[in-house]
Amino acid sequence: MKPRRPSGRARYPLSLRRRPVRWEQQQPTWRQARPALIAEALKHAQARPSGNWYVVGATRDVRADRPLSATVAGLELVVWRTADGRLAAGPGICPHLGAPLADSPVRCGTLVCHWHGLALDGGPFAGWEPLPVHDDGVLVWVRLDQVGGEPPTPAPVVPERPQPSRSVAAVYTGVGTCEPEDVVANRLDPWHGAWFHPYSFVDLTVVDTPDSAGSGEDGFTVDVSFKVAGRFVVPVRALFTTPGPRTVLMRITEGEGLGSVVETHATPLGPDESGRPRTAVVEAVVASSARPGFAAARTAAPVLRRLMTAGAARLWRDDLAYAERRWLLRSTGRFPG
Repeated sequence: MKPRRPSGRARYPLSLRRRPVRWEQQQPTWRQARPALIAEALKHAQARPSGNWYVVGATRDVRADRPLSATVAGLELVVWRTADGRLAAGPGICPHLGAPLADSPVRCGTLVCHWHGLALDGGPFAGWEPLPVHDDGVLVWVRLDQVGGEPPTPAPVVPERPQPSRSVAAVYTGVGTCEPEDVVANRLDPWHGAWFHPYSFVDLTVVDTPDSAGSGEDGFTVDVSFKVAGRFVVPVRALFTTPGPRTVLMRITEGEGLGSVVETHATPLGPDESGRPRTAVVEAVVASSARPGFAAARTAAPVLRRLMTAGAARLWRDDLAYAERRWLLRSTGRFPG
């Protein structure tokens, strides 16, 4: 039996399930998880413009003494902060003799090549040309017009998030042998949650889909309970949408943590040594709560971030296997969808 779903903020965040349901006794979801519906949702996501912006990492990873290194579609990139605090980004190959700029230090806002001392302050110099870069406060984006091939936009589409002063943000990054569409397709299959991740989710029901008659949302609405310990769970309602072709957003719309979001961004890295595609999953979890105790919990933000990152890593250990399996079947013509 499902715990009673809160109509607003319950007095206590936890609910007690009246009796456990064994994994194999769950309601099967394979009839609802129609391949055509997931494929259509994926097609709709891929049709959205990106402005050629790609997520390359977390804002917190841009340190004062060394650059953030990234690869997008086989292109080496570096990102660092200049003397005035703004972000600079550009090719990660030194135009002089090809040194890896990712291994070079930053001194007083200047990136200094460790091979011969070529110094970059973020502006064009000696054949090195900067790239548009955007810091949204949680994630770093770089615009690559030669990769995206779309009409460029001055900034990426950044989903609305809880206020930084009332939230805690953590960023997980993982890499899989697949393409971005396989990562997005995984997130557009909410039906697998309680079956594939029984350690985290129970009582999952998809209550609305993009093709539902009279649906007011262009996404998947899900009722689900997050497992805490034993029979204690946190029931919520969440909405999955696709603000961009390589992004899936989950937002809690009812229950504990109202307004909290999980942003999943898929960035193509380029082929591995065997020619297989690799994709980075950069997932930002921005958690918030109106409960008075959450303000106190924010004082332990570093600990919360580690816990949030560990939780995301456990889920993506399985979900990257899902995405990799999907790519393998697609690439060999055996995918049934």
